[in-house]
Amino acid sequence: MWFSTEQSVLLLILLYLSITFAYSAFEKLANLKGSVNYYRAHFQKTFLQPYIPGLLNGVIVLEILATLLMLAGGIQLLLFPDTGSSLARYGLLTGALTLTGLMFGQRIAKDYPGAMNITVYFILTIAGLLLV
Repeated sequence: MWFSTEQSVLLLILLYLSITFAYSAFEKLANLKGSVNYYRAHFQKTFLQPYIPGLLNGVIVLEILATLLMLAGGIQLLLFPDTGSSLARYGLLTGALTLTGLMFGQRIAKDYPGAMNITVYFILTIAGLLLV
């Protein structure tokens, strides 16, 4: 089975972002107490600080959801290359919304380099959306 260049690039983007989101969620879950403490300190002087545990749980859920949808979308694309992949689209949209929220938090915390780093992932996510 041969894939177009666009499909091949999309599959690689889905794989890359799946690894990124999965590992990010895993890191947060593996040391949840440490993650909460880190983000409480990071957002200490912001209105977000009291909400960190809930926000962190929300981010973890979104990262896991984005990962599962992107992996399922990649499988869907592999099995049915002519039909496209709605699951990949939903995964990339979930990832884009998650990254937008993370970037918002970094801007609120005045962590401009951190916001810029998130932008790199956001651009890759948008590229994937353009290829779906």
